Amino acid sequence: MQTKIIAKNKIYFKQIESTQKEAKKLAQRNVENGTMVITDYQTNGIGTHARKWYSEENKNLSFSIIIYPKCTFKTLKNFTVDIAKCIKEAIEDLYNITLDIKVPNDIFYKGKKIGGILTQIATQGEKIKYILIGIGININQEKFNKEIEDIATSLKKEFRREFSRQKILKEICYKFEKYCIEKNIITI
Repeated sequence: MQTKIIAKNKIYFKQIESTQKEAKKLAQRNVENGTMVITDYQTNGIGTHARKWYSEENKNLSFSIIIYPKCTFKTLKNFTVDIAKCIKEAIEDLYNITLDIKVPNDIFYKGKKIGGILTQIATQGEKIKYILIGIGININQEKFNKEIEDIATSLKKEFRREFSRQKILKEICYKFEKYCIEKNIITI
């Protein structure tokens, strides 16, 4: 990683129910700022509006990042959209693939969902205690269950080749950290 805070501390699970649920437990114990919970397989991933996030084992990116911001709520205006922009730019820079953002939290390619972001903020009065950023991106998955096969896709399904999950993750973390520093959400 080329980062100083984001994902410097990584907690890996071969399989876990939900990276977001685990991140919440860790955030409440004040783990290191920027800690990433990452897995090769989520058995019960969480999407927005309490929907399930489906992901095939060892094919996609499923992770959550914990940050303890040094900013106000006002600074976080459009935060989830800005995270989506970081993901979009990372994939465009690496592979020259243009993705679309469905505001506020989805990444699309040609009308099909390729990724999603779940942002949860814990507060104490006016103070932000922590932010959990859950990200799921369909990278190399080719088959989707019947419930979502008409609305979901992956990079591999669209471009008929393998993509590096590690390269994409590294680039997303780099762009996200740069954004957080520029907006004074985190400080080095």
